[in-house]
Amino acid sequence: MLKLENISKSFPQRGIVLDNLVLEAGEGDSIAITGPSGSGKSTLMNIIGALDRPDSGDVKFRGNSILNLSNNELSGYRNRNIGFVFQDHLLLNHLTIRENILLPLFAEKISSNEYTEKLSYCDLLAERVGITGLMDKFPFQISGGEAQRATIVRALTGKPSLLLADEPTGSLDAKNAENLGSLLVELNREFRITLIVATHSVDMASRMALHMKLDEGKLKV
Repeated sequence: MLKLENISKSFPQRGIVLDNLVLEAGEGDSIAITGPSGSGKSTLMNIIGALDRPDSGDVKFRGNSILNLSNNELSGYRNRNIGFVFQDHLLLNHLTIRENILLPLFAEKISSNEYTEKLSYCDLLAERVGITGLMDKFPFQISGGEAQRATIVRALTGKPSLLLADEPTGSLDAKNAENLGSLLVELNREFRITLIVATHSVDMASRMALHMKLDEGKLKV
């Protein structure tokens, strides 16, 4: 489904971060990417998610390069195919949890029927991750673990094929981190969503089917 071919990326302050990196992910795969701070994990995730561009190489999604897409086409590609979960939940405090979850849907033009369908799917996901009773609360009224569960629902409401989680447990205590890790694995199996997780957590990495280490700009098993 996803193929990164000889991806290189450098920055003036840091030098070469990714060096002819290759990665393949199939439908329903779960992959952990670990490495020390500054190794390029977030840079790699941003390239996969079309939030950044490599200096060289190619990113192919279902056989088609995404690097030739216009900005509008890239935006559509992300909305249709990719869900993001970051270390910080990035919920807006003036919106309810439900409004935060549905906000990305307004970035794309969808019919009223599609909206109704995704609203129903949102409620299904909320029940599945255990936040149904929180949907009308505001982010400052819920815990960090609950907020991360809300971001997972937000990421999945658009029915993406690929879920990218960049240090999703980094701001959580040990118990909530363990629960979130279990939840991500369960959702990967139930919905057959390809899951790529960048993490410092050994426990989180051990839950994925494939664990790869980012070292000197390359991925190694």
